[in-house]
Amino acid sequence: MILERIEQKKGRILQYVRLLRDIQDDCLDRFDTDPLYRGALLHYLYLMADSCIALAELVIKHKSLRLPQTYSEAIDILGDNHLLDPEFACAFARIAGFRNLLAHDYEMLDRRRICTALLQGLDEVEEYVSQLQKALG
Repeated sequence: MILERIEQKKGRILQYVRLLRDIQDDCLDRFDTDPLYRGALLHYLYLMADSCIALAELVIKHKSLRLPQTYSEAIDILGDNHLLDPEFACAFARIAGFRNLLAHDYEMLDRRRICTALLQGLDEVEEYVSQLQKALG
């Protein structure tokens, strides 16, 4: 059952990545001028980031690892247990802060930060899913 949920979560994350890649063109211009674009972009970024954390928590449960106290610690635990490359996990754990920014500080969002994170972060998210796929066999 939990392996099925892990697979579903990985599929959803990759679906969000595809959707975000499809709408990333002209992000800087559209972010301020098109409220529907901005809403869709922020929504899918949030879902992607939150799903990455939920996936970490599912893998931790599946592997019976110590429970995280924070969202970023969930990613760190995967690195500590070599389910992710430890250096990659340390850097990728910042997705937890990005998720929190999207969830709680949305009125303070900087379009450059969002659009830059979008353009640079999608490859990292795909790498995250790939590393977990390899680790879980």
